[in-house]
Amino acid sequence: MTAPLTPHDPPSNEPAAGPTEPASVPVDEAERRAELRAELRQAAVVAAAVAVSGVLLGLLWAWLAPKVPLISDGKAVYLKNSEGEQAIGADGTFALLALGFGVLSGAVVFWLRRRGGVPLVAGLAAGSFLASLVAWRLGMWLGPTSDVVAAARAAGSGVVFDAPLKLAAKGTLLAWPLAAMAVHLVLTALFGPRDPEPEPDWTSGEPDVPA
Repeated sequence: MTAPLTPHDPPSNEPAAGPTEPASVPVDEAERRAELRAELRQAAVVAAAVAVSGVLLGLLWAWLAPKVPLISDGKAVYLKNSEGEQAIGADGTFALLALGFGVLSGAVVFWLRRRGGVPLVAGLAAGSFLASLVAWRLGMWLGPTSDVVAAARAAGSGVVFDAPLKLAAKGTLLAWPLAAMAVHLVLTALFGPRDPEPEPDWTSGEPDVPA
């Protein structure tokens, strides 16, 4: 005759006491954050590089823009040729150069970073606009002095001198970013990477009917 067996204790539904571990970040979320940080770094590099290239545009604008001749009679300053188009030519020169730089920068950024992304495009747009501002201010600084009265006194009465280099149509500052964005958008649409198309399911005998 054997002793009665002692029944086992019923299992408890309460979790065992122990140190609580902090909730870990999902792997997918961590990867997305890492990719976002990498894209932001790339966007900052692109914006800085494009903005610095505005120095070259400023140099070319100061060199190629037509000069506006002025003349003084000792009392006032006048345009030597009232029907001249040099002032419009300065704006046109800046616009054409900015368009060329925009096309080049958009193509180079796409070639170097084909995957693109919203931060990269935003960096390209911001850098292009900053480059236009740098070129505008640098060209004015390198051009003839902005003190027309002092320049007229230095030249003397009846002597032709150059007017300050200025940008009358401020809308031309958008030529570079608009051209860069347009070129980058077109190249992305034509040659950018595309998501793979889903493979058709051939397990069903009828088309478009899931197995």
